[in-house]
Amino acid sequence: MILKKISCYILLVILVSRVSAQSVNPVQVSIGKVKLDFVLDANGTPAYAVQYNQQQVITPSRLGFSLTDDSTFYKGFELLHTSRRAVNESWQPVWGEVNTIRNQYEELTVVLRQRKAPNRLLNIVFRVFEEGVGFRYEFPLQPNLKYFIVADELTQFNLTGDHKTFWIPGDYDTNEYLYTTSPLSTIDNTSIVKSSTDIAVRTAPDRYAVQTPLMMKSKEGLYINIHEAALINYPAMQLHVDRARFSLSSSLVPDATGNKAYLHAPGNTPWRTIIVSDKAADVLASKMILNLNEPTTLTNTSWIKPMKFVGVWWEMQTAKATWNYSNFPDSTDANGKLIPNGTHGANTANVKKYIDFAAANGIGGVLVEGWNTGWEDWFGNWKENVFSFTTPYPDFDVREITRYAASKGVTMIMHNETSGSATDYERQLDTAYRFMSLMGYTSVKTGYVGKIIPRGEHHDGQWMVNHYDRVARKAAEHQVAIDVHEPMRPTGQHRTWPNWMASEAGRGNEYNAFSIGSPPEHETILPFTRLMGGPMDYTPGIFKMKGYTGYAPERQMHTTLAKQLALYVTMYSPLQMAADLPENYAAKPDAFQFIRDVPVDWDDTKIIEAEPGDYISIARKEKGKPNWFIGTITDENNRTAVLPLSFLDKGQQYVAVIYGDAPGADWKSNPEAYRIETFLVDSNNTLRLKLAAGGGAAVQVKPASPTDLKQFKKYTSK
Repeated sequence: MILKKISCYILLVILVSRVSAQSVNPVQVSIGKVKLDFVLDANGTPAYAVQYNQQQVITPSRLGFSLTDDSTFYKGFELLHTSRRAVNESWQPVWGEVNTIRNQYEELTVVLRQRKAPNRLLNIVFRVFEEGVGFRYEFPLQPNLKYFIVADELTQFNLTGDHKTFWIPGDYDTNEYLYTTSPLSTIDNTSIVKSSTDIAVRTAPDRYAVQTPLMMKSKEGLYINIHEAALINYPAMQLHVDRARFSLSSSLVPDATGNKAYLHAPGNTPWRTIIVSDKAADVLASKMILNLNEPTTLTNTSWIKPMKFVGVWWEMQTAKATWNYSNFPDSTDANGKLIPNGTHGANTANVKKYIDFAAANGIGGVLVEGWNTGWEDWFGNWKENVFSFTTPYPDFDVREITRYAASKGVTMIMHNETSGSATDYERQLDTAYRFMSLMGYTSVKTGYVGKIIPRGEHHDGQWMVNHYDRVARKAAEHQVAIDVHEPMRPTGQHRTWPNWMASEAGRGNEYNAFSIGSPPEHETILPFTRLMGGPMDYTPGIFKMKGYTGYAPERQMHTTLAKQLALYVTMYSPLQMAADLPENYAAKPDAFQFIRDVPVDWDDTKIIEAEPGDYISIARKEKGKPNWFIGTITDENNRTAVLPLSFLDKGQQYVAVIYGDAPGADWKSNPEAYRIETFLVDSNNTLRLKLAAGGGAAVQVKPASPTDLKQFKKYTSK
């Protein structure tokens, strides 16, 4: 990623104002409709407030900390001075939803000092964007604050009312809960945590805690999203809900001893982010979280390749095959060798079939899970040394697979499940990545299913946040791209580490196989919550909608087939899996054509219409080409998606191939009913597509050829 020419960079205006400790006059910063007020009250407590279009979004809210050696590091401050600067720049991501990102903000830095000894310093930096506010704490170099421990961060977000809220429990170890929609005043995660037995590890001690990104809608029609950006060397921030006061306060994930963060001045916290608009689509379009992350320092990013992939993974999810080669770790013959169970999916012959399928359909990669030793003994034992990341099972010829994939022009994707043993993975990192390079693997999917080792640490604590960062750095050294499962939710780190291409960190499509699934509204909420911080490996593209799992044949997908296609557009990721079995795609080759054609890297994105929990319609322009792809999805209610094509080039005729729900389609009773229609369209057209309950539509739009103009009819609204 190369930082582009700054059009008006750092118009620096230093505003130095000596004020008394008793001053309550606010310092104000605004841009567009967003205004920030900062004040130091009579007790020397810093506070801020946010407005949007003259409507209060955040009422005066406290800032500060409790340190282990100073529980009052939130009051008794005096304001030494403030400084301001304006930034307006553009930069180009290595991959993404758009080819250029504008970064425009007004920055305010307030410099505070304790009135009494030890007179420690604290800076608070605010950046005001057109779509919201980001702020963080900075600890300057100073004699009386060097190494210190954060007992609590006391940041508040005081709201104006009992907002409609889309939330999951604030859990230290998982983000894989179903979303609940409720007023703030009724939030209580107790029963949800207790009943979510399909989640491997759950640690949610605060019944009133919720996870970020937190999406809300006020009665006045404001959409408010609270999250964080650039989470580095700090625990993830969850939010404690004061239901009576409609107030949120930061709740940091603790370590094994109960402390929150170990810091060393000079240093800083992550950014706390508040995105606000009176249009839901603007929330999805925001790039504020990305802009608050640092540019990459990688000078060569040509090896980072967005791609689609297939793999043996769905065989395991549906009980057609197993990850493990043997049934038990002690199932050995007289020579001490594992006895094969006959159901191991990652065998050479089977993987070659997936390579053939990928090559025949223009799919770039094949992911192989269960290829390496250790799967007989991996889950639930809290064991440190489980897997070897260089030793294949006897029936997986890794060198032959490398040779065969290369001969077919297919890239192999490595899989490293750690079973939560981060310590063991770190010991093997260099060896594992050298092995990948030797075998031609350019990317890896990692996993952390289970309780974390070091024991007592959590998936979302400071130690693991640093671990994920170390893995991204080490992977970059070896030119390996990563897709991380079971980490903390992302906060825009893919700007700094573009090889960190995707994460799971949420309830993915797999829950429709091994659990009760997710309701149809789920995919209309995720873009407003989980995806705000970065791409999600959601694994869309399931075509066999019922009876796909051997151990629970009554289970089914909670979408229509057409919606599964639309998810490739609405659920953004530069790594997209065609998740179903090859034979299920072979049975519906006309529908599979959309998966073959849809890109994973884009030049432009238009959020056409959106309402969290109800519907989303997004159009994206293919990287380096004039083609557009549209995805539109709905919740459990059928609806008509209204899609103006005004983003198309004026005067150009296009062919629109519409993959939609057939008449009578329904996610529950008739999920595989789809139809494909082709029309001529231009920028004056508005598509009106009928979506079934739990359904959707996917549209491919490309410039029309002379033959197309003769073959297809002009689209007219129905």
